[in-house]
Amino acid sequence: MSIEATPEVLSGLQQWRELPAAQQPHWPDPEELRHVTAQLRDFPPLVFAGEADSLRDKLAMAARGEAFLLQGGDCAETFAESTADRIRNKIQTILQMAAVLTYGASLPVIKMGRMAGQYAKPRSSDNETRDGVTLPAYRGDAVNGHPFTEADRIPDPRRLLGAYQRSATTINLVRAFTNGGFADLRRVHQWNRGFTANPAYARYEVLAAEIDRAMRFMRAAGVDFEALRTVDFYTSHEALLLEYEAAMTRIDSRTGDPYNTSAHFLWIGERTRQVDGAHVDLLSRVRNPIGVKLGPTTTGEDALTLMDRLNPDGEPGRITFITRMGAGKIRDVLPGLVERVTSDGRPVTWVCDPMHGNTITSPSGYKTREFATVLDEVHGFFEVHQALGTVPGGLHVELTGDDVTEVLGGSEEVDDAALARRYETLVDPRLNHQQSLEMAFDVAEMLRGH
Repeated sequence: MSIEATPEVLSGLQQWRELPAAQQPHWPDPEELRHVTAQLRDFPPLVFAGEADSLRDKLAMAARGEAFLLQGGDCAETFAESTADRIRNKIQTILQMAAVLTYGASLPVIKMGRMAGQYAKPRSSDNETRDGVTLPAYRGDAVNGHPFTEADRIPDPRRLLGAYQRSATTINLVRAFTNGGFADLRRVHQWNRGFTANPAYARYEVLAAEIDRAMRFMRAAGVDFEALRTVDFYTSHEALLLEYEAAMTRIDSRTGDPYNTSAHFLWIGERTRQVDGAHVDLLSRVRNPIGVKLGPTTTGEDALTLMDRLNPDGEPGRITFITRMGAGKIRDVLPGLVERVTSDGRPVTWVCDPMHGNTITSPSGYKTREFATVLDEVHGFFEVHQALGTVPGGLHVELTGDDVTEVLGGSEEVDDAALARRYETLVDPRLNHQQSLEMAFDVAEMLRGH
């Protein structure tokens, strides 16, 4: 027997329309937008309520130090790159990182992709001007096109249907790869052995050799490797486009509660976390686990007020704070924030985003990041939690499974001249496959010492 939502719940899901809504496109044709969102409401859910419940339980474990979250993927997915090969490469990279982190932490690693829905991005300005021509800023493929033409840049609500369709095919591939033997731990370990065979990564050979011995021991002890052929893999994206997220919010027939069925995990960005704003209101009403990005200006009171709105009863696993402070600020800003939240007593999962606070412009003009600076923020995150006796619950990273050249440094020593070789991102620079694995080995060492 299915359970219906109460009238109060249904009316509450429309409350966001009465509130200030930051970072929304200026859709030129309201009637077309209504037509598109009506279609979206009739489409099948992309994820299911029970999966979101399972993830919430696992994030509660991460908050207690009984698991660790690895969340990775593109800054902004593009329709053109929603191919089987690129999706497989991202999944492979996350699985490789997770295998290393699992061994280093002796904990289960929650695997989550910034994928199957990350088709929109906030921007610092509504418009972009080039050579005297002003057009709407590129807000991601779910809104408009990247080419600097009027036809591409005018927001088109039909792109929301494209975002749904590509999210559906991506999730289908994710399920196939992670349940069809591609995620077999023995296969993942062989990939990592190939990575450490490169002389540039000699420092990781010791840990790789330890994992190798552990695998041989498991085989000799008769461990059922069939049980290690599949993994749970969750999807996530920033809940930015309110019309899309509202259309994808459905009532769970088991409980009558609303769930956002566009992803297992949604987060609210640094630019849209206004407590009295539309984003916080809409996500406060769904049962999914929710993240909030917290930048260096965040106060303890800001964090507590967000908890009051998003998790007033202190449900374990419900809220994740994703800190993005910058390497130069994290050791100064994070301690006071963690202490204030910890003193409140309600559980929070703390996750480090070391990417967004460390963006620079290279001498040649590329938007980039220094790999050493990114790692320094991760080190600062662990140092703060170790000093306070609190739990570093996870890592949130912009990465790709491809060998792009977008972030400076790493063992392969990507320099400014190399950026032009394979700089492919349309928004923010991502760690490439090799840099992602370097980070995993480095974090594994930190987890062993925590």
